Amino acid sequence: MKITGTALSLNVADPNASAEFAKTHFGFTEAMSDDGFVSLGHPDAGVNVIFLRTGLGTFKPTAIAGPAGQGLLVVFVVEDLDSEFARIAAGGAAVVTEPETEPWGERYCQFVDPNGIVWQLVQWV
Repeated sequence: MKITGTALSLNVADPNASAEFAKTHFGFTEAMSDDGFVSLGHPDAGVNVIFLRTGLGTFKPTAIAGPAGQGLLVVFVVEDLDSEFARIAAGGAAVVTEPETEPWGERYCQFVDPNGIVWQLVQWV
C-alpha cells in the first residue's frame, strides 16, 4: 500500500468554529469547505484536519455518527512549546493544561476549541 496523504476527520456541532480555532491558533489553512464540512491543511503537519457537522448525511456508517471529543486529543510535536503556549494563550485560546513535564520527558500543554476538542502540543525534553 502506498499512502499519499493523511487526514483526521472529526464530527462537531459547529465545523466553522473548530476550523477558525485551528486557523487562528495553529496556522492551518482552509483547503475546501461546503455546508457542514471544512477541510484544513498545514504546510508542516503532514495531516489534514477535517470537521464535519454532527449528523451530516454523508457520514457513514450513520450508526456511529456521534460527536468527536470525549477522550480525543489532537496532538502536534513542536520545537519550542513554551513560546507556542505563550502565543496561543495570548491569542485567547482556552487553556486546559499549562505547560508541564512528565517524568518520561514529554513536555506538553493543552487548549480546548469551541466544540470541546482538546488540542495538545508536545515537546520532548
